[in-house]
Amino acid sequence: MDIKVQPMGDYQTNCYVVTIDNKDLIIDPGMDSLRWIKMQVTNPIAILNTHGHFDHVWSNQEVKDEYNLNIYTPQDDNFMLKKDPYGMGMPPSNADVLIQPDEEIEIQGIKIKFHHFPGHTPGCSAIQINEHLFTGDFIFKGTIGRFDFPMSDASLMKQSIQKVLTWQDDYHIYPGHGDKTTLRSEIHTLKQWEATI
Repeated sequence: MDIKVQPMGDYQTNCYVVTIDNKDLIIDPGMDSLRWIKMQVTNPIAILNTHGHFDHVWSNQEVKDEYNLNIYTPQDDNFMLKKDPYGMGMPPSNADVLIQPDEEIEIQGIKIKFHHFPGHTPGCSAIQINEHLFTGDFIFKGTIGRFDFPMSDASLMKQSIQKVLTWQDDYHIYPGHGDKTTLRSEIHTLKQWEATI
């Protein structure tokens, strides 16, 4: 399994290309990410969205059209792909597969679990592939995602933190912004946030 990452756009949003058995999964194609993606992939098979914020889905449609791929998006965030609720001029896109909360799917033999962690957005999810967790804007190195945006919910963020704190296994965490970390490394930070929200 090979993981490539490139921060995109003004918000330095991490776009990931995950390659397994010569099959490429594209996670969160942000602003102007197609050019970089084209240099990384040989056999792209899907676009996966952790959530619907514009800086994570900006190039959804452009990448979809380039490679004729399906877009997999958490159901509760699908409305953001079409309506550009923040008025940033985001190109609209259309999800092909709406992911239910905590749904596990399989794409060409690759098992993928969308863990539902609402709070930052209604559908915010962490995408698990093997022992790797692509957390979008839920968990970062040393902090968590904001929950003061329109359509964010502090009480749901607290519940999401409580949910992940019950996990026994460790994971390599690849966040939507900044450097990678591990779940074990972030336990103290998560407990601090859980106590203060």
